Amino acid sequence: MTRHKKYVLTAMCITLCVVLPLTFHLLPGTANTLMPMHIPVLLSGLVIGPYFGFLTGLFGPLLSHFTQGMPTGLNVPVMMIELSAYGLFCGLFAKIFERPRFQKNSRYFSLYASMIPAMLIGRVVGGLARIALVHLFTPNLISEAWLAVWVSSYFITSAPGIIIQLVLIPSIVIALEKSKVIS
Repeated sequence: MTRHKKYVLTAMCITLCVVLPLTFHLLPGTANTLMPMHIPVLLSGLVIGPYFGFLTGLFGPLLSHFTQGMPTGLNVPVMMIELSAYGLFCGLFAKIFERPRFQKNSRYFSLYASMIPAMLIGRVVGGLARIALVHLFTPNLISEAWLAVWVSSYFITSAPGIIIQLVLIPSIVIALEKSKVIS
């Protein structure tokens, strides 16, 4: 893939980081559960690579904040850090699983093997960023109850979004590859 094409695809993914959540915000409460901004970031990491996945994760929430006012407050830097980790690690794992020794496995295997650890690492990085920022502004707020809320929101409340991502993203990548949009 040419560098020019990578930039264009990255710009498209960043734009999707603004447009997808906007459509989901039409139905109250769905954006936090279904996490539509994560989809273009994970796609960017898988399809374009770790550097461009990182940039998509960094600039997608920022552009969305400046154009739509979402995310808000401390969620902006936390989402920038978390989504950057998703894009970066998804791209890094994708590079690892493209190696010849993994070619005997199915394409779905390499996509899931790239996405699942990247999604876990991104959630941990996002949680650590949230802890750091909350501790910076309100040092006495961090407690075991806060940790339970974090685990609940990052893994339980977002379970429908995680499932959608695991079903949708590999299918999109394979469809793009079959149609020769990406190579």
